[in-house]
Amino acid sequence: MNLSIIRRILGYVLVLESALLLAPWIISIIYHEEQGYAYIIVAGICLAVGGALAIPKPKKTVFYLKEGCVATALSWIVLSLFGCLPFLITKEIPSFTDALFETVSGFTTTGSSILDDVEALSHTALLWRSLTHWIGGMGVLVFIMAVVPLAGGSNINLMKAESPGPSVGKLVPKMKETARWLYVIYLVITVLEFIFLAVGKMPLFDALCTSIATAGTGGFGIKADSLASYSPYVQWVVAIFMIFFGINFNLYYFLLLRQVKKALAIEEVRYYIGAILAATAVVTLNTLHLFSNVSDAIRTAAFQVSSLMTSTGFTTYDYDAFPSLSKTIFLLLMTVGACSGSTGGGTKISRFVIMSKTLVKEFHSYVHPKSVKKIKMDGNTLSDNLVRSTSMYFFAFVIIFIVSLLLVSIEGNDYATNFSAVLATINNIGPGMNMAGPSESFSFFTPLSKYVFIFDMLAGRLEVFPVLMLFNPRVWIKR
Repeated sequence: MNLSIIRRILGYVLVLESALLLAPWIISIIYHEEQGYAYIIVAGICLAVGGALAIPKPKKTVFYLKEGCVATALSWIVLSLFGCLPFLITKEIPSFTDALFETVSGFTTTGSSILDDVEALSHTALLWRSLTHWIGGMGVLVFIMAVVPLAGGSNINLMKAESPGPSVGKLVPKMKETARWLYVIYLVITVLEFIFLAVGKMPLFDALCTSIATAGTGGFGIKADSLASYSPYVQWVVAIFMIFFGINFNLYYFLLLRQVKKALAIEEVRYYIGAILAATAVVTLNTLHLFSNVSDAIRTAAFQVSSLMTSTGFTTYDYDAFPSLSKTIFLLLMTVGACSGSTGGGTKISRFVIMSKTLVKEFHSYVHPKSVKKIKMDGNTLSDNLVRSTSMYFFAFVIIFIVSLLLVSIEGNDYATNFSAVLATINNIGPGMNMAGPSESFSFFTPLSKYVFIFDMLAGRLEVFPVLMLFNPRVWIKR
């Protein structure tokens, strides 16, 4: 284990966090709020500690997937531990467990909250919550790769450990350039959403928080009713941009290069759009009786389907009041999630496509034992290692889900609450159902359950394996 390079990466992460903490401090000045002092204090601490870790040069700069996984998992833990300090110092969230839960939920773009009255928070805290979504959406290490020179070709091991989906490839020959392109696309779409929301006469602060929370598909709202009180125009804009951020970013890159055929060849995007359209149609028909007109029913269905499939978690209606068919569809969408290579959560469309094709191949081998059938996606043959890793991901996911559900069930809440809460956190969705539904919070859970959810949120955002690597003693053997 190359501990020196991991130390340096953690240092860079803290230096980046110190810069990010300046944004809420500026907002505190604009709104004349005293809470800004806490963000400056924590920014100074992050800069000092980060500088001390990053300045000494490591003896070896090359690192492998093992170091990439450990560095990624530790980076997100350190980021959250320091990121929760302003909430504690200002006492806007006085409990360490609750502050950590809220911060992890922010950085992992989950959107589950322990706050019963979010509108009681200062503008300073509200911006920090939303900003954690934005940096967590594309990934803090992807950002660092875009601006800081690391270890050459080894950068792909960080990208593999942090990026969502079963595989990671380069858009351009250099990984650093790939990271830059991803963040340029990410920033441009975020700015576009902000402009559209502002044009719709959404208050500028609300538009800022909403656009960066949508970008990370996080879903921290700044109103008690999430987005229900905003105009239909605003709701449509957010719904459309949630879909945009749930699309594989390779599509946008190919469109920029005018390689339309390559963009259209991305299979999972077609399945993703198809699933959204089909689910919206079924939910609309199933809930038509709850609304006074068809347009409201379509808008509400489209918004909730987009929000849950992309793991954003914004709401415009308490979907706990929907019929059981609609709620079942929502649970399925929460499980499947968005595209790989997007900011969306869930287990990813691409994995379900791969496993479906694997199942078809197995059936085919029973009928034609001597035939050799390759599994293809986007016109390319998938390696056996990729198929195997996809299977192992599902197995690890199920084991973590079952263990988490058992631990949370000790508390004695009803099954729907426990099941949906675990599903919502491990898939980085946000709200669950029943007591953990869209109109409720996670505040009633015990500290044990909250720490289970914290683990689930980190495991879900980092695709399980980087977090599990921390518990393998062999990983820590120094090379």
